[in-house]
Amino acid sequence: MYRWLLIQISSILVAAVIGIVILGEILTGPASTAVGVLIPDFPVEAVQIAADHDHKVHGWLARGSRGNGIVLLVHSIRSNRLEMLGRARFLNNQGYGVLLIDLQAHGETPGERITFGVRESEDVKAAVSYLRNNFPSERVAAIGVTLGAAAIMLADPPLKLDAVVLESLHPTFEEAVENRLKLHLGDFGIGIKPLLLSYLSLLLGLSTDELNPIDRISNLNSPILLISGTHDRHTTQSEVERLFNAALQPKELWIVPGAGHYNMHTYDSRSYEDRISSFLSKYLWQ
Repeated sequence: MYRWLLIQISSILVAAVIGIVILGEILTGPASTAVGVLIPDFPVEAVQIAADHDHKVHGWLARGSRGNGIVLLVHSIRSNRLEMLGRARFLNNQGYGVLLIDLQAHGETPGERITFGVRESEDVKAAVSYLRNNFPSERVAAIGVTLGAAAIMLADPPLKLDAVVLESLHPTFEEAVENRLKLHLGDFGIGIKPLLLSYLSLLLGLSTDELNPIDRISNLNSPILLISGTHDRHTTQSEVERLFNAALQPKELWIVPGAGHYNMHTYDSRSYEDRISSFLSKYLWQ
């Protein structure tokens, strides 16, 4: 009886370890895509921006009207710049310049692993520097979605931006992992969370404490608009409210009724465009 129980426990532990390794590979493995072969339905220029990690950040630049400002658009996890085309189109139609980039290990920007915002922040820093150098008379804003929002927040030193929009951003990496494990695996997911966090830390060579946007948000001296959905189970409304409370003024919070975790622009285009236009015009137009 004892031997049978020991075998059962050992089998469960082996299965859990194998599952964690597989899950770690799924979460951090590259999401490369040949984005550049597609042509947007508005004029863009292909750009490659040198970043600190010995690679080029691939993207598209669409020029706007002089003095209207320029907006950096940063996609969500396991996505690429194509996700931001709808936002880019509406902003460019309003006269804003836009720069859409692929973060490292996404789209056409090379990278070995997804790092949940840490190494991706170097790509965002490089993109902001590119815009400051090439458009010195323009004010610069950034819109980031999930991973893109984390990459904006985790940049060190903090980015010098004239306005920031953060969509569906988690306050801590641990909460982000826990919410997803509960959503997909229930109580079993909560049980394996410490093992998964430890494995991800080992795999990436990073402490999970380095992945917490809420620890950095008070360092960002820019007007902030935080956006989340009432039905978001990946990042809850109370979590976003904690981020909002930690941010400096001026700041705005928009909780979208009925919206979930992904693509607020697709969910309610008219309201999204009205809210973004109102926010950006206050800080970018000269």
